[in-house]
Amino acid sequence: MTRNGQEPSPVNDRAAHTHRLVDSEKWLGLVMISPALLYIVALIGVPLVLAVLYSLSDITTGDPNYHIVGLRNFRNVIQNHVFQRAVWNTFVFTIISMTLVLVLSKILALVLMKDFRGKWLARFLIMLPWTAPIALGTIGWLWMLDSVFSPIDWVFRSLGLLGTPDALLGPNPNLYWLGVPTLAMTSVILVHVWRMLPLATVIVLGGLSSIPQDLLEAAEIDGAGFWRRTFQIVIPLVLPIMTIATLFGIVFTFTDMTVVYVLTRGGPVQTTQVLSTWTFFKGIEGGDLAQGAAISLFLFPVMAAVAILMLRLARRTEVA
Repeated sequence: MTRNGQEPSPVNDRAAHTHRLVDSEKWLGLVMISPALLYIVALIGVPLVLAVLYSLSDITTGDPNYHIVGLRNFRNVIQNHVFQRAVWNTFVFTIISMTLVLVLSKILALVLMKDFRGKWLARFLIMLPWTAPIALGTIGWLWMLDSVFSPIDWVFRSLGLLGTPDALLGPNPNLYWLGVPTLAMTSVILVHVWRMLPLATVIVLGGLSSIPQDLLEAAEIDGAGFWRRTFQIVIPLVLPIMTIATLFGIVFTFTDMTVVYVLTRGGPVQTTQVLSTWTFFKGIEGGDLAQGAAISLFLFPVMAAVAILMLRLARRTEVA
């Protein structure tokens, strides 16, 4: 009964029920997060299921008929020497690249924290590699590392470091950056570091900017030098942010194929092949969708472990 003695109408009940649903945090949260869930399912969940199904079959681009073959593709992939080399190169590529990125980003962030003339120009030049399309930037490096017209080799020849019998880098007029296995892997790593360094620098710079200045000033008054302040104050406070940046960098580096594809295409003689490029060459260009899917699934355990670490670190940071 209402105040005037009338029974509540069904229309009013439905309106009140709808109002309660709109005000409910539970239903509002589900509605707000549903687009992200649909996006993840469509672009990650469905391809992952297809990759698992393809890896258990003999499907190719020439014969799209689906026949279950079990784990045969995984056995063939593991026994392939190119796959074994790609696994090794992927870990070497990731570990060395991320180590260089962390060290250099910390140095650049510390420099950019200081006030000096032309600081805005320095920040612009550091961010430029990240704003440029990765394929376009890598094509620029492909020209710079050319076996005949490399400007890097020209600089070395001008300095007397290359092209003479007693030169430090050898008597040849060029280093053949992308034609020698060791130099090719070095070139791929350096170009990837050039690509990732701006983002890492910005992240570390943000972490350094969040450190209370009165804490550093108090440590300096107490007689703490640069290294003591760095290892006892700066690094512990920036470590959570750097850890998150490292995990994101591992994901980007472990799954990146653009730099290797544009510069070397896995050469010379598969010495710079990584899992992502070998998956593309085998599954897309080679037409063997089944083996390509099997190779791609070897990336899943590493990516899952990194994702778990990210979630745990994010939760620990939120609790802190």
